[in-house]
Amino acid sequence: MSESSAQRTVRDLPALFSSARWAIRLAWSTNRGLLVGMSVVVLSRGLVPAALAITARGLVNAAVVVTRSDVPGAGPLVPWLLLGFLLTAIEGITSLTQKLFMQRLRDDLNYRVTLDILNHAATLGVAPYEDPRVQDILERAQQAPGERLARFVSDALGCASGALQIVSLLAVLIFIEPLILLVAILFALPYLRFHWRLALQQYELERGRTTKRRWSHYFVSTLSGRSTVGEVTILNLAPLLIERFRSLMVEFREQDQHLYRRSFRGGAVFVVATTAAMYAVFLRVVMRAVGGHLTLGDVAVFGGATTRLRNTLESFVLSVSSVLEQTLHVSHVIEFLSIVPTKPAGAGIRPAASARAELVFENVSFTYPGSKGAAVDGVSLHIRAGETVALVGENGAGKTTLVKLIAGLYEPSAGRILFDGIDLRDLSRAHLYEQIAFVFQDFGRYEASAGDNIAYGDWGRLLGDAERIKDVATLAGVHGLIGSLPRGYETPVGRLFGETDLSGGEWQKLAVARAFARSASLLILDEPTSNLDARAEYNLFRRFQELAKGRTTVIVSHRFSTVSMADRILLLDRGRIVESGSHDELLAREGNYAQLYALHQRRMGDASY
Repeated sequence: MSESSAQRTVRDLPALFSSARWAIRLAWSTNRGLLVGMSVVVLSRGLVPAALAITARGLVNAAVVVTRSDVPGAGPLVPWLLLGFLLTAIEGITSLTQKLFMQRLRDDLNYRVTLDILNHAATLGVAPYEDPRVQDILERAQQAPGERLARFVSDALGCASGALQIVSLLAVLIFIEPLILLVAILFALPYLRFHWRLALQQYELERGRTTKRRWSHYFVSTLSGRSTVGEVTILNLAPLLIERFRSLMVEFREQDQHLYRRSFRGGAVFVVATTAAMYAVFLRVVMRAVGGHLTLGDVAVFGGATTRLRNTLESFVLSVSSVLEQTLHVSHVIEFLSIVPTKPAGAGIRPAASARAELVFENVSFTYPGSKGAAVDGVSLHIRAGETVALVGENGAGKTTLVKLIAGLYEPSAGRILFDGIDLRDLSRAHLYEQIAFVFQDFGRYEASAGDNIAYGDWGRLLGDAERIKDVATLAGVHGLIGSLPRGYETPVGRLFGETDLSGGEWQKLAVARAFARSASLLILDEPTSNLDARAEYNLFRRFQELAKGRTTVIVSHRFSTVSMADRILLLDRGRIVESGSHDELLAREGNYAQLYALHQRRMGDASY
C-alpha cells in the first residue's frame, strides 16, 4: 500500500468511526437483546484466561505444600481444582453461547440490511441504474452485507475481549516479571501496524475490482443464461468468454496470493520473534525461582500465561485489522443507502380531480450519464387528453427515451414536462404511476402463473380474483392462449421454476394484457407488436380502439400498420421532432416520413403496408 493511501486513510478516520457507529446503531436497533447478550458473554470470556492462570498458580503452590507436609491429604488442592473446573466449563459454555448468539445476529442483520437495500433500490427509479458508477456502488453494497455487519460486531467485541484478556494477563505476569510488559509492547505495536496496512491494501484491492467483478458475473450469466446460450453455442463464443473469465480469475488469484504470502511472512516473524523474546523472559523467571525469589507456581503460571498472551496478542491484532476491513465494507452499504432518490417516497402533489393525461413538453432535453450528446434535445410538444400519438424514427432517434420521460422514469436535464398542467417534478410519483399503463420494449417475463402475469398490471385489485383476470384476458384477446396451457390460468410460465415456456409473441401478448389491466388514463406502448406475427398484430389492433378508448395513448413502433392509425405521428431524428402530422398528411409532404414509408413498403413487399 502506498504511503499516500495510508495518509488518506488516516485523514478519513472520522469517516471510519462514523461507519462503525452506524453499524453498531443498526445492530442495536435490529436486536438489542442479542447484542447485549453477546457483549456480556464475550467480555466475560475475556477475564477467564487470567483467572485460569491465577488458579494454576494456586494449584501448583498448593501441591508443593502438600508434598512437603507431614500430614498427607489433598484437601488444599480441592478448592483450586473446583475453581479450575468451573472456569474451564465457563469458557467452553460461553464459547458455544457466543457462537449461537452470533449465528442469530448474523441472520437478523442479513434480513434487515438486505431489506433496507431492496427498499432503497425501489425508491431510486430507473435513471440511476443507467450510470455504471451506480452499478459499481450497488455491486459493492450487495457483497454479503449482513455477513460483513455481523463480522464487524463479532470482531469489535472480539477486540474488546482481547484487550481485556491482554490487560488481565499482563497484570498477572507483571506481578511475576515486569519485563514482560516491554516485550508485549515492542512486538505487538509493529505487528498491529503491519496488519492495519495489510487490511487497507486488501480493501483497496477489492474495491478496485468492482467493475471486473461485474464483468466476471456477466461472463457467467452469458455462458449459462437461457436467453444467450443458443447464440453463444452457434458462434462458438464459449472459449473466448471462458478465457476472459479465466484471465480475471487468474489476476484475482495472483493478487490474493501475494497478500497471503505477505500475511504469512509477517505472522511467521511475529510468532518466532515473540516466542524467542518470551522464552528469554521465561528463562529469567526460572532462574529467579531457582534463586528462591519466586515459587514453582509462579514458574508454572508464567510459562502457560505467556503462551496464552502471545496467542491473544495475535488474535487481538487480527481482530483489529478485521474490524477496520469490515468497517470499510460497511461504508459501501452506507454509500448506496445515501444515494438520494429523484423524489422521496410519498412526496409531491396528488390532484383531487380525475387525471386526463394531457401532456405538455416545454423545451425538454435529456442526456444519459457519461454521454456527450443529448438523447432528447429541446423538444416542445402538446399531446391532448385522449389523443393517440405515434413516435417513429430510426434506432437511436430518442423515441424510448421520450416515453420514459413521459412516464417519469427519467427527469429532464433541461426544460419541464406538464401532466394535466402540473410539472412532473412536483407530481407524486405514486399518483403518476397509477395513471400509466406501460408496455415496455423489454417487457417483463415474470416467473409466475399466466393469470398472475396479467394480474400484476393492477395486483392490488386483481391478484387472486380469477373472474376479473379472465375478463381482462378476454378483452385483450389472450383467453384462448391461456386456455391452451396445461393448467390454464394457474399454469406456471417461465423456465426458471415452471415447466411451460411461451414464445416471444405469447409473452408480449401477456404484457399487453397486463397493461390493459390497469385502469390508467395514459397508455404507453413501446414496440407493442414487435414479437407478433401479422395475424396476431391484426387481431390486436382490431380491438385497439375499444381498449384505448378514453385514454391518452403514445405508441412507439417501426411498423407503419401500427402507427398509421394514430391521430398524429411524430418523426424523431437525433432527439428532435422533425415532422408532425397524420399518416396521410406526412405522406403528402413527401418528406423523411414518406421516404421511410417507401423503404418499409419495399422491404415488406406488401402493398397493403
